[in-house]
Amino acid sequence: MSGVYLDYGAATPVDPRVLKALASFEAKVFGNTMSLHSFGQEAKAALEESREIVAKMMGAQAEEVIFTGSATESNNIALKGVALANKQKGNHIIISSIEHSCVAESAKWLESQGFEVTKAKVDQYGLVDPKDIEQQIKKETILVSIMHANNEIGTIEPIGEIGKICRGKGVYFHTDAVQSFGKVPVNVEEMNIDLLTASSHKMYGPKGAACLYIRKGANIAPILHGGGQEFGLRPSTVNVPAIYGFAQACLLCQKEMAKESQRLAKLRDKLIKGVMEKIEGTYLNGHPQKRLANNANFRFEFVEGESLLIQLDMAGIAGSTGSACSSAKLEPSHVLLAIGLRPQEAHGSLRLTLGRWTTDKEINYVLKTLPGIIRQLREISPFKRTLN
Repeated sequence: MSGVYLDYGAATPVDPRVLKALASFEAKVFGNTMSLHSFGQEAKAALEESREIVAKMMGAQAEEVIFTGSATESNNIALKGVALANKQKGNHIIISSIEHSCVAESAKWLESQGFEVTKAKVDQYGLVDPKDIEQQIKKETILVSIMHANNEIGTIEPIGEIGKICRGKGVYFHTDAVQSFGKVPVNVEEMNIDLLTASSHKMYGPKGAACLYIRKGANIAPILHGGGQEFGLRPSTVNVPAIYGFAQACLLCQKEMAKESQRLAKLRDKLIKGVMEKIEGTYLNGHPQKRLANNANFRFEFVEGESLLIQLDMAGIAGSTGSACSSAKLEPSHVLLAIGLRPQEAHGSLRLTLGRWTTDKEINYVLKTLPGIIRQLREISPFKRTLN
């Protein structure tokens, strides 16, 4: 077997049904949404219809959703926009120690601008303790940003509890829901969320489209300045086709989410059980239960992650060592270090993320192929020793 794609956490293929709808749409709708003529107004109508669809999926009002070009852009707007607009109120921001790099780097930049950033610790499973967040909030705190589900280890955070705490203390709460949106139900009202980031290409839509939910009345400043598109918070010519594809992907996920989650969880559990039973010196990274249905992250003793990826690719299996945004780096994953792994342990990790076209046959092939590759790599490993 070849072509087993188990890196859905990095990017999903565009669903053929979305592609079909997109092809028909692009042939007819191409105007600029800011133009007053009929072509522009047709594009504007499609944009607003898409906004309604995306907003409905997260329990928001359409006017509370702005579209951006990527999750990185959305997260930058959320952190920098809230910080800059509320600096008279306070200068303290809380994030977790396992946030995606675009949140962590935005916070780092804000530190250079005089803001104070606290990184909340996580336990060995990658879980943030809401009580820690409550204790770390102080008079100067203006924003808490905790991801809904971790992109590397799949752990799902207690977002509802954290949101309730933030709401009670009058602090803005942002969550990066890029990995969870479309996989688990999300409701911004029920979860007390003020800002939420989601992305099209993580849920079978096209790249180049993402969104940021901003609760009505939230004080946020633009970080780009231009023609006033997207309520003045993201001025740029709007990528209507990508946004339309994003909305179509949302419709499919909303319809199929429950059934697909059950299917993926079954395959994920089979994969985890098989790997743990077949390969000695193997550990599961992330929470054993509170994790995304499609995520399996393993640590193998005496194995180097990059070599493992190369060998798997030669066998026709695509995986990753962590976040696709940083997997080319040689530094160990900050997420795996945050859950207590030593650098050499973090380097021996493998993330396999399943998706809409993952089959039982493919999982069987991985379980047949992976043990032999691990054995070969351990034979040449400088860390080799006899496993007990």
